[in-house]
Amino acid sequence: MALEKAQRLIDLATYVASRRQGVTIEDIQSRYGSSKRTAQRLLHTLEVQFPDAECEFDEHGRKRWKLRTGALRDLLTLSSDELAALDLSIATLKRNAQDVEAAQLETLREKIIALVPRDRISRIETDHEALLEAQGLAARPGPSARLPPHIASAISTALKASERLKIVYLSRGATRATVRVVEPYGVLIGARRYLVAKAVSDPEGPLRHYVAENIMGAELTGELFVRDGEFNIDAHAQKAFGLFQNETEIEEIVWKFSRSAADHARSFVFHPAQVLEDQPDGSLIVRFRAAGHLEMCWHLYTWGDKVEVLAPKSLRKMVHRYRRSDFPALP
Repeated sequence: MALEKAQRLIDLATYVASRRQGVTIEDIQSRYGSSKRTAQRLLHTLEVQFPDAECEFDEHGRKRWKLRTGALRDLLTLSSDELAALDLSIATLKRNAQDVEAAQLETLREKIIALVPRDRISRIETDHEALLEAQGLAARPGPSARLPPHIASAISTALKASERLKIVYLSRGATRATVRVVEPYGVLIGARRYLVAKAVSDPEGPLRHYVAENIMGAELTGELFVRDGEFNIDAHAQKAFGLFQNETEIEEIVWKFSRSAADHARSFVFHPAQVLEDQPDGSLIVRFRAAGHLEMCWHLYTWGDKVEVLAPKSLRKMVHRYRRSDFPALP
C-alpha cells in the first residue's frame, strides 16, 4: 500500500474510533471533501484492513461504522508538529490570561505523553524543540487569516531542518508575485501570520517579515543554512505591540487608564514585559517598550476616552483626536 494511502487509512481509522456513535458516509464525505463513491471505497478499505470494524444501522436507518480503539494502539503515535501545536495552544491561553484552561491542556498533554512509548517520544523531541523555538506569539484579539495547509507544511519542514525555502510572494501594492529564496527563522502568530526570514539575495540585511497569507507558493530547496544562534523568536516578537516591526519606533510606551477602567485594564496583558503602576487617584499606568504605533492606535480606540497616552508624543498625537466618550462598554 502506498504511504499516502496508508496515512489516510490510519487517519480514517483514528477518526472512526474517536466517534463513539460511529460515522456515516456523509460524515466521511464532509471530512475528506470526497464524493459518495470515494467515501464508500474508503469505508470498504477500513473494513478489509481492520477486522474489528463494525457496521450497523441506527434508529434512522442509516449505516454507521464503528471501530474499537484497541485496533489502533500500535499504529498511533505523536508527531513533533502535533506536540508543538499543543504547546503553542497552551502558551496562547497563558498569554490571554486563561490560566485555568491552560492548566487543563497541560494536564491533557501529560496524559498523552504518558501513553506514548519512551522510544517514540525521544525520536520527536529534537524536531519538536526546533518548531517550538521558531514560533513566537504576538496574539491580539480580532479575526485571523487562513494559511493553506501545504504552505504551512513547507514552512514547518524548513524551520525544523534549517532549510532554505523558495516562496512565490505577493508584496503589498504589487500586481505580480515574485520568486524569492529565504532562510526561515520563525513564525509570528497573531491576527495574521508573518514568516520571519532572511533573504538569500541580501545576506547582510535584516530579518524580514513576509505576510504568510501573501505567500502564493512554497517549495523546499534542499539547501541547508546555519542559523544565527543568538536569535530568539520571543525576544524578536516583544519588539512590537502587534506584528509590525520598526526599529525606529521602539521606545517606552506609557498609557494611563482612568479610575473607572483601571480594574478592567489590569486584567489585560498588553505586552509580555509590561509594568503596572497603581496611582493614588485609582487610575492605572501601564509601561512597556515596543514598536507598532498603528496597531496600538487600533487597540486604544476600543477604550474610548478611558485611556490617555502619556508617551511617546508621536503616539499621543495619533490617538488624541479619536478618543470617544460614547462607547457603551470596554473591550
